[in-house]
Order: sequence, then structure tokens, then C-alpha cells
Amino acid sequence: MNELQLELINSVKKFRLDQIEPLMEKDDHNSQFRPDLFQKIGDMGLTGMTLPEQYGGADLKYQDLCLVLEELAKSSVSYAVTLSVSTMVQSIINLFGTTKQKETYLPKLISGEEIGAFCLSESHAGSDAAALKTTAKKTEGGYILNGSKMWITSGGIAKSYIVMARTNDSGSKGISAFIVRDGTKGFSYGKKEDKMGWKISPTRELVFENCFVADEDILSEEGQGFKIAMSALDRGRITIGSIAVGLSQRALDEAVKYSLERKQFNQEIFNFQGLQWMMADMSCDIECSRLLVQKAAKDFDAGNNNVKLASMAKMKSTDTAMKVTTDAVQIHGGVGYTKEYPVERFMRNAKVLQIVEGTNQVQKIVIARELKKEYQG
Repeated sequence: MNELQLELINSVKKFRLDQIEPLMEKDDHNSQFRPDLFQKIGDMGLTGMTLPEQYGGADLKYQDLCLVLEELAKSSVSYAVTLSVSTMVQSIINLFGTTKQKETYLPKLISGEEIGAFCLSESHAGSDAAALKTTAKKTEGGYILNGSKMWITSGGIAKSYIVMARTNDSGSKGISAFIVRDGTKGFSYGKKEDKMGWKISPTRELVFENCFVADEDILSEEGQGFKIAMSALDRGRITIGSIAVGLSQRALDEAVKYSLERKQFNQEIFNFQGLQWMMADMSCDIECSRLLVQKAAKDFDAGNNNVKLASMAKMKSTDTAMKVTTDAVQIHGGVGYTKEYPVERFMRNAKVLQIVEGTNQVQKIVIARELKKEYQG
């Protein structure tokens, strides 16, 4: 890490230990998201790190963002995910939006005053995103949206939603992207999901009933929605990977610390070879994941959108998070399955990382597809 990155990580570490960590057990139990806490993350300049300075951003690299997300995730995957998705929304608007759209929406998102949400999945269109059915019918001055979106991260707390909807029937080429604001007539929230993990981050259904969206709030032009969504997911896979690395590292930290304190048969359980091998494997897998994420972020920053590497980073790091957190519970033994220690929360939070931003089974398809291109020329 360079000097700027070291300074950045040290400040994030101090913040998470002082401001986030003491709240996690209670807030996880109560499924409580704290907007004031997210605003503090914004006040640190972390909610618009990769965005241009002209809109209030820091104009930093994705490598820097990934380091911040990794550090935040050691205390809260939920706040790290909220930051990751909101940053992705900002990037979409910055890349595909008009000057007016950028000036209207970016400043408050970048400052942390507002949160952005990405809305692609539907009840029958998860991995098969091109099968989405939400419609956007052209009308005078704009479009009428009808349909629903499922499993939307930050649903209900976000103010700006990037919504993918069908403007014609020509498959993925018939999908367009719209900016829809909280409070728009015809836009409401369905059920709030009661989840296994990520309890602090709300996940909601979005409902559109004759919801009018003005022409000025379409992103790019008709038919570009699927392209916009896929480009967003390419970078989202890298940031989710960094969150998985942070969660894994924290789980390992807790496991090693516990194994050095807990005694059985008149010695610390760390001394037992079986546990040493577990922790050695955990450490090795985490480091492999970290290096993959860093390489994917470095390539992205260099303008090389390496789809294969991004998918590898996401798949490896999130599979590692699931294994490492499960092993951390095992090393803790019986108390690991109780709320007395945080490893049970880490294990619950790890599972959905294998699902979001494209399931890990989809990542294997993407990786194989890229390999085919390489070998066939």
C-alpha cells in the first residue's frame, strides 16, 4: 500500500472500531440501519471515492475503494455493501448520464446525504436478468412503469433508484435504464425481507403501478439498459470481493485470538495440529482472494475491464468467506454457535455474498465463456 492508502485505512479502522463495532450486535438483532452513521462515512469522504472532483468526489481508484470496503467489512458487511451499491449507482450515472442528471443526482449521493439503489432482479428474473418483465411504455413526455423488483439492497432507505425496465420485446436489447426517485407517484415499497444475514441493510420489494418517469430520467437511450447493468456488475463483483475478503480476515482474526485463549487438556487449543492446519488453510485462501481482488481492481483502474478476472475474484473471495466463517465457528466450538461471540453473525453474513452480483455458479459460466473466447481467438 502507498502512503495515501495507509493513511486512509488507518482512519477507517479507527472509525469502525469507535463508531461501528460497538453497535453491531444490537443493530443486527434489531435489523436497524442508522442513516446518521452512513452520513458519518460520507463526512469522511468515503461515499464518493471514485467519482470526479467536480461533483464532490475524491477521484480515487477502485483499488483504494476496495481497501476501504475490506476494512469496513471487518466490522459491518451491511454498511460496506450499502456503500458499494451506492457507489455503483453513482458510477452508472457518471458514465451514462447527461450533464443535467449528473448535476442533479451525484452531489448528494457522493456526500452520503443520500443512498442509491440498483434495481435489476425480479421474482422470475434473477440470474436470467434479460427475462425481466417490468415494462416502461412510452407516453407523452416520458414513460409509464409497471411491474416489481425483488431483493433490492437499500430498498426503502435509498433516494435514487436505477431501474431496468422493458421498453420493447426484443430480449436483452429491449431493456432500458431509468432513474426513479423515492416518493414518485406510482412507486411504492413491498415487503421488507426477513433475512438470515445482512440484517442491518434493508432489502425490499419495489412496486411500480402506472409510475410516470420523465424523458429526462432515462439513462443513455432506449435499449441500453442491459449493457448498463452488465457494466455495473463487472465493477460490483470486484467490490463485493473486497467485502468478502474483509469479512474473512475478521473471522480468522477472531478464530486465532480465541484459539490462543481457550485451553483444553492443559494447553491452548491453538497448539493442536488439526486446528493449526485449519487456520493455515484459512489464511492462505484469504490471501489468494485478496490478491485476486487487488489484481482485478488494478486492471479495472488501468482501463482493462477483465471480465474473467472480476468473476474469479468474486467467486473465490465469497466462497472463501463462506468456508472461513464456517471454520471460525468450528474453532470456537459450542460458543461459536451462540451470540456470545460474533463469528455466528459473520457466518450468516457470508452466505449471501455467494449469491449477490451474480451467483457463483453464474461466475463459473462467465469464466468458462471468457476462456472459450481466449482459446478460439
